[in-house]
Amino acid sequence: MNILVTGGAGFIGSHTCVELLSAGFDVTVFDNFCNSHPESLTRVERIIGRRPRLVQGDCRDRDAVVAVLRESKAEAVIHFAGLKAVGESVKQPLTYYDNNVIGTLRLLEAMSECKVKTLIFSSSATVYGSPHKLPLTENHPLSSTNPYGRSKLMIEEMLRDLKISDSSWRIAILRYFNPVGAHSSGLIGEDPHGIPDNLMPFVSQVAVGRREILNIWGNDYSTLDGTGVRDYIHVVDLALGHIKALEALVSSESFQGEGEDGCLTVNLGTGTGYSVLDMVGAFEQASGRKVPYRIASRRPGDIAACYADPRLANELLGWRAERGLEEMCLDAWRWQIGNPDGYGI
Repeated sequence: MNILVTGGAGFIGSHTCVELLSAGFDVTVFDNFCNSHPESLTRVERIIGRRPRLVQGDCRDRDAVVAVLRESKAEAVIHFAGLKAVGESVKQPLTYYDNNVIGTLRLLEAMSECKVKTLIFSSSATVYGSPHKLPLTENHPLSSTNPYGRSKLMIEEMLRDLKISDSSWRIAILRYFNPVGAHSSGLIGEDPHGIPDNLMPFVSQVAVGRREILNIWGNDYSTLDGTGVRDYIHVVDLALGHIKALEALVSSESFQGEGEDGCLTVNLGTGTGYSVLDMVGAFEQASGRKVPYRIASRRPGDIAACYADPRLANELLGWRAERGLEEMCLDAWRWQIGNPDGYGI
């Protein structure tokens, strides 16, 4: 089966390419490299012995998407391409709506033209906003506290409307919690451009000496130690969730997900929340290095705590996260110590 992976050279995309190729799928990556590097796909080939076909392009370019869909003979799309930093989205909301929402709209138009109607969308737990109760189930009310989350929520609404209008679409909406870790080989991992917005790459860059000190954004939340609590999931577990979702979408003539809209919508998380200070301590233990930090003011758009109820993914997909916090930190450190400057850009 031929799969088009938008944003496939990125952190989650490259790990998913490994699992797709391992499972026997043919993979074409479509990426503009705004927050990724083609070297990741060279590393994928070293891991698996097969290299995804690569086409450089932007999802906002409808004609380019049509061309790659036709050339690759894609039968399904996994859509990772998008900007993903909460803090940056607050400062640059129009950039996020343009890249994430308009990019997905153009992709859907191109898919419709090419009659490719199987899609897995990379959504986010940010669509739950500030949680009314924890753990978060898929039927929790939807909202968002920042433009990044609102862009994901807008896309989810587009997909639900699309599925209602045309039942021949097969759509999975996967709500990620906080991906961390790296492939156990140490060959691919998280390498954000510029100053990391997410916790784990910042912690690992401080531990390896690439950055001087970690900023902890707020210690006055209503959590056990005052720092934000999140559900951290190993990126390989997350990648495997996409394989399970793809198998579910193509396993029947006319897949119908849960709920009136017919989309398959599930959380991909562990169900366990860890605070920022928990993560710093676990990473220090895994790396054997101290991670100096300072407390800074809260970032706009952040919330106190967020962790999943992952039971529906197990029920519908037979998927659950298998890798724990120690393995997440050890794999992230193996990647960082072996690649102190990331992919070297």
